[in-house]
Amino acid sequence: SMPSEILLKIFSYLDAVSLLSVGCVNKCFYELANDNGIWLKLYSSSFHPKWTIWKMKSKQTETVSLGCAAVHDKEPGYWKKEYIFKQTCAFKTRVMQLVKFLDPYTGLPCKNKEAMKVSGLCWIIVLKDKNGKERVVEKPNLSFKDTSVTVLWYGTDWPCLDILSTLKLFGVTPLLPDQSRPHNKNGPRRFSLIAEYHLANLTESSITVGADELVQLFSLSPGLLVGIWKEKNEIAFVMANLHYNQLLERSILGSATVQYVPPPNKPLLDDIDSEYGLHDYSLHLDLHGRNCMYLCRSFKCLFCRKRDIENGYLRLRVVNLKDNRKHFPIIGTLGICWETDVFKGNVKDCFVMDLTLLDETGKPFWCFSAPVRMELSTESSGLYDYMGHIYTADYSDSEGKVCLEFVWLEETKEYIIVSLVLYVSTKKVNSWYGTNY
Repeated sequence: SMPSEILLKIFSYLDAVSLLSVGCVNKCFYELANDNGIWLKLYSSSFHPKWTIWKMKSKQTETVSLGCAAVHDKEPGYWKKEYIFKQTCAFKTRVMQLVKFLDPYTGLPCKNKEAMKVSGLCWIIVLKDKNGKERVVEKPNLSFKDTSVTVLWYGTDWPCLDILSTLKLFGVTPLLPDQSRPHNKNGPRRFSLIAEYHLANLTESSITVGADELVQLFSLSPGLLVGIWKEKNEIAFVMANLHYNQLLERSILGSATVQYVPPPNKPLLDDIDSEYGLHDYSLHLDLHGRNCMYLCRSFKCLFCRKRDIENGYLRLRVVNLKDNRKHFPIIGTLGICWETDVFKGNVKDCFVMDLTLLDETGKPFWCFSAPVRMELSTESSGLYDYMGHIYTADYSDSEGKVCLEFVWLEETKEYIIVSLVLYVSTKKVNSWYGTNY
């Protein structure tokens, strides 16, 4: 019953975040909170602070007339959109400036945590059932590693797996981040779609990673691990492994419906080198189980000869089975740790692999973070120095494959990596370097 003029006067004292919030109350408030006069005032104070105070006397008449034209000649909500657009661009620029500093050890941004803190970034999953009803799951546990972050969600009231159709992973940031005060979790937020997964027939269509007495682990590409209670066939937890390469871009620069697509690589032309794109790769490899690190190692000067290109792949041999001088042990017993509100566990013979392959300029060429399972090979070790069971662990995606071989030493209770080979897709190499292999 309050007149619109009085409400508009009250709204004129609100900040941008409060205006956006009050506009969600009802249709009347939404229309009033879109008032161009209020948003032009906010826009001017934020982006043109000297507009009305610099040489006020000489330009007072011009300022008023310009302000009236800017208010009445624009459709409702115009200056609101302009204000949000400018603030969003400034925010993205500020965050992207932080990730320009690269770690010489991994070739990845070394200020990811600072950038995430500045942006107020968090991650949520949205579960959608077959009737179209959606359920948002927030408040994950985070675990940071050298090249990735593991995000874990769990709860006691998950929807039944049989009725779920899709799972969406979003990066969420405040729509108007304010560095002078803490982020308001109930304020307006911006969603960036990272990945979408189909849950129909999950146990049949996904890769089985492993199991213990309570849960079974299923892997969905890219980098998602779903834990299912054995007896109830219901979701126990969801774990996402996010590699730092393009993490912030995909978590911030996408939209709520469209994933962010990174720009294509601009190759450096080299007409002199006949084997351009086949050598001087660097590899950083981490193997972990969420809470514990099993391996953190770098390899330099990796190369591939033209005769090693076959079946659409370039072969990069990192560790040779026959060269035991480069074999190295794994620290601890491999497994993935999990937890819920009530139970904790560790699924053995699996791990999370973080792979970062850099090109000859030190630029990330192929990166991923994903769960991998180990399998007992039917072959026995024929190596003179190792008498034990051989285990293999393989990973593949559209850009390449990784093949690992371990030997289990019963006496010392440890795994030894005796072979590590990368197979990089020639399509990836050709598009990256502008070559034709």
